[in-house]
Amino acid sequence: MKFGLARAAMFAAASMWITTAAQAQQGDGTEVQITTNVFKPNKVAPTSDRIGELKVPEGFSVQPFAQGLGNSRIIAVSDQGFVYVSRREEGDVLLLKDDDGDGRADKAPVQVAARAQAHGLAIKDNKLYLVTVKEVFVAEIEKDGTLGPLEMIIGDLPDSGQHPNRVMAFGPDGMLYISVGSTCNACNESNAENATVLRATPDGKSRTIFASGLRNTIGFDWNRETGELWGLDHGIDLLGDEIQPEELNKLEQGKQYGWPHVYGEGDIYPQSTPVGGLTKQQWRDQSQPMVIGYTAHAAPMQMKFYSGTSFPAQYAGDAFATMRGSWNRNPASGYEIVRIRFENGAPKSIEPFLTGFLTDGGKTHFARPVGLAVAKDGSLLMADDANGVIYRVAYTGNDQKATDSKAVPADAMKAQADKAVGVPLAKDRPETESKGTIKISSTAFATSGAIPLKHSEYADGVSPALRWESVPGAASYAILMEDPDSHPIKPFVHWVAWNIPDSVTSLPEGLQEQLRLVEPEGVLQGRNSSGTHGYFGPKPPVGDPAHHYHFQILALDSMLDIPPTSDRDAFLAAASGHVLAKGELVGTYQQKIEPPKQ
Repeated sequence: MKFGLARAAMFAAASMWITTAAQAQQGDGTEVQITTNVFKPNKVAPTSDRIGELKVPEGFSVQPFAQGLGNSRIIAVSDQGFVYVSRREEGDVLLLKDDDGDGRADKAPVQVAARAQAHGLAIKDNKLYLVTVKEVFVAEIEKDGTLGPLEMIIGDLPDSGQHPNRVMAFGPDGMLYISVGSTCNACNESNAENATVLRATPDGKSRTIFASGLRNTIGFDWNRETGELWGLDHGIDLLGDEIQPEELNKLEQGKQYGWPHVYGEGDIYPQSTPVGGLTKQQWRDQSQPMVIGYTAHAAPMQMKFYSGTSFPAQYAGDAFATMRGSWNRNPASGYEIVRIRFENGAPKSIEPFLTGFLTDGGKTHFARPVGLAVAKDGSLLMADDANGVIYRVAYTGNDQKATDSKAVPADAMKAQADKAVGVPLAKDRPETESKGTIKISSTAFATSGAIPLKHSEYADGVSPALRWESVPGAASYAILMEDPDSHPIKPFVHWVAWNIPDSVTSLPEGLQEQLRLVEPEGVLQGRNSSGTHGYFGPKPPVGDPAHHYHFQILALDSMLDIPPTSDRDAFLAAASGHVLAKGELVGTYQQKIEPPKQ
């Protein structure tokens, strides 16, 4: 992977690697001077004169759709044309209608839901989904646009910290994607679900980490031509007026996107230290660089690929995004809607589309754009959380209009989800062919015995102690734990670890759940089916018959040179032809009682 290093000179000291992996990077000689600004343009009223000065491309107009809404944040529009907007400060969801089609809300908004920290909204199958900091709720949309009773389907999303604003959207594969921001500006998260995009079933009963290393990707959507997922990530603060750029990323299952140690095209963040003795070079090598950057600190919010038919044809295939505006830059950036130009499925540029919310030479502002949606008539609706206005951007010119858009293809997302599903257990695959056998035991459970509750994700989620026989000639050992009774991911990979030194033939209970271990030294733990690294305990659906968990040990004739972000299949490809012996220990687990919701 090739990275541009535009600021390599500035961070030369920070990018020096520690060649002995067990050494920490604090005290590595880093010395970086940074000049930064805190500048918050003063808020002024959205007068008609100021609104009249807004700038959009020729042929477009912009007018208020609704006013006086308070802290209006995320917008969702139903197939019937109902407009829903969340309000974080007020903790509710409002319903607005434009039945007469004049481009303005007909009446005062109606409160249809009330939940503390209400934020992200999504609509599917005539149901409205609402996410707060830790919960996801769903309710039926009634004929008049009001909602039926709210039902909690998820109650244990991670705590929020610095970025509490969860957002959601349904992908073309019918799955619910939830963005969970980081708790901090730049730190090693203790909860693996922070700084990620999650992929959940619509009932909320199952979820995995889809992509990681994302500081705060509030805006994401699927390209309507390719079905690929794109997202705008918030850059790290306090690195200077021009650093870090806001990132446009192509989001793919299992990929890592740099935060908190690497940003942009591969630049090194000077302060942080990866855990487990990983170097920043190693972290960079296993991370994806941004595809396109935008002005630092502009603060990207909701993003939507254009799906209407009222804009000119040249906007078909493009995306729009709100930029809420900076506090960490002088002059201020953002306070606008941008257009992301795509060509043949690839982004070409990000450019201003609606500007003018910054006034008095950038010293004041009268809107901070957040929510963005395509209305039923094809116009854009933008929510301002500063003065509580929803603006409507419409095309009134004579250019040829965009044609009816087809459904977003699901192939790209389904291909990622189906990768390596429905394959044999590792022990039965040709990559692990060998003549030798290994006897494995555990003090936690006997062969075909029940795995104790504490080793499941319903309780402590700690790995069990394991012991195996030494194999002559082995240079390393590896562990794979799989559940062939799972659904829809079958088999579900619960653990993959390799480069266990040949001198080690046992592991204690409760290993760290991270990319690299310092005890035993140098052991790498790959990506399991939950999207985390390290041991992920049994978590079968409540009421299922007992699932079988196969702990498989492989003896290899070498160490493997693959990154710890590798999954089971990447590990097996590297191990092929190097397996001297193998063995398994099978345990069972059943969850009969529904655990209490958090």
